[in-house]
Amino acid sequence: MSPLAPVRLSPTKRPSPRLTLLCGLLALLASGWAHAQNVTACTVAASGVAFGIYNPTVSTATRSSGTILVSCTVSSGHNPVTVALSTGASGNFASRTMTSGTDTLSYNLYLDAAYTQVWGDGTGGSLTDTQYVTHGHPAFSATVYGSIPALQSPGAGVFTDTIIVTASF
Repeated sequence: MSPLAPVRLSPTKRPSPRLTLLCGLLALLASGWAHAQNVTACTVAASGVAFGIYNPTVSTATRSSGTILVSCTVSSGHNPVTVALSTGASGNFASRTMTSGTDTLSYNLYLDAAYTQVWGDGTGGSLTDTQYVTHGHPAFSATVYGSIPALQSPGAGVFTDTIIVTASF
């Protein structure tokens, strides 16, 4: 298992002093595991979930999305590839945590646009995403949906977390 360098995104505009800046970075690291003879290798690339500016006075969740791209070398067959996400700094899937110094900001990552299926490794109430690759269709992409619950009161800063993406085949 060999992690890649994290994907980093930077804010493109400065917030007003009244808003808490959140360049919600989901730094995705990628790795693969070999299990099937018909798939000899997979690579994973990811774009981070950049939440932009978080306003602690807004009564609705702040949401954004990112993308995971999986590309495999497939000799034959219809082969499952399962994508799992780590807990990040929080150590649990119930509520992931971004940090800025000693300040924290709760968030989570989901498989679905309804924000009901927590994306993890299949433990702690989380789910994984399994898609299939063939010789003719050796790649797929998956959307990561991110949500920060409303009305949190973190200090101002750039909040980040690092998530490891694992593709098992």
